[in-house]
Amino acid sequence: MGTVLTQIISLITTAISFGTVIMYGSLGETLTEKSGHLNLGVPGIMYMGGIGGLIGAFLYETNAASPVPGVGLIIALASALVCSLLGGLIYSFLTITLRANQNVTGLTLTIFGSGLANFFGGSLSKLAGGVGQISVAVTSSAFRATQHLTDGIPYFDEIFCNYGFMVYLAIIIAAVLSFIIKRTSIGLNLRAVGENPATADAAGINVIRYKYAATCVGACISGLGGLYYVMDYIKGTWANDGNIEALGWLAVALVIFATWKPLRSIWGAYLFGALYWLYNFIPGQSRSMQEIFKMLPYLVTIIVLISVSLRRKKEDQPPSWLGRSYFREDR
Repeated sequence: MGTVLTQIISLITTAISFGTVIMYGSLGETLTEKSGHLNLGVPGIMYMGGIGGLIGAFLYETNAASPVPGVGLIIALASALVCSLLGGLIYSFLTITLRANQNVTGLTLTIFGSGLANFFGGSLSKLAGGVGQISVAVTSSAFRATQHLTDGIPYFDEIFCNYGFMVYLAIIIAAVLSFIIKRTSIGLNLRAVGENPATADAAGINVIRYKYAATCVGACISGLGGLYYVMDYIKGTWANDGNIEALGWLAVALVIFATWKPLRSIWGAYLFGALYWLYNFIPGQSRSMQEIFKMLPYLVTIIVLISVSLRRKKEDQPPSWLGRSYFREDR
């Protein structure tokens, strides 16, 4: 019984750690899609956030005689946000101002972001002395410092408190986004822009401003997922293994699974994490079975998408204008 309980706790903690990465990407994409824009560049933006934070921390630790964890954390956060914002601005300019195709632009941004990140990741490896030698341990320790919020309650500490601050930050962002979208005039205007930008424009809402703001802020949130993966999940190094891209696509799938509701992204992300790593806790699995288990989050998303399509509940549908460019002269 003790072994089974230990495995369950281990699966939960693994799911929370892994799910936090895709939760950030999902929350950022949810905000973007609420404005009517489908940004398939989420994986690329997560790459840019991850490598941006790593470069900032690496340069700081390399040039500082005695690096301070808190300073490194601030530099990494700022660098990641700037790089993610750059990705959001590129996408916004092309799809909002120039009205380029959103699907093509998003996919191109993913290729651009992954190529850019792996190029600089390789460059950092050479500066650090070879492949696998990058380490920003001081900054990473600040991200991974656990938050002990309770006084040794059995199992509670291990399940809920054994994480860095970015795990809790993701939950806070989800709650704030949900409140803004549902309960504020800004959220009402944003939803109006995503449902029918022509009507919103006629009502005096600045459609372009809302689209730019939602897309760029959403990109910054998604970029935090890449930063969390680099600084916390893989402990302050760089791995050119394509995992960030895979997690980015999981984040896009999670938006559909959560039916465009930020709060649902919380438990949805943890469920995805549990399904993705479930094979580790089932003995005697072959390599092929492991790959099948990794497909489970996508299969669950397909089932949810079919269910939502059949039920046709208005509150579970995507914004009506999702993926379509707005031409004001056609209004």
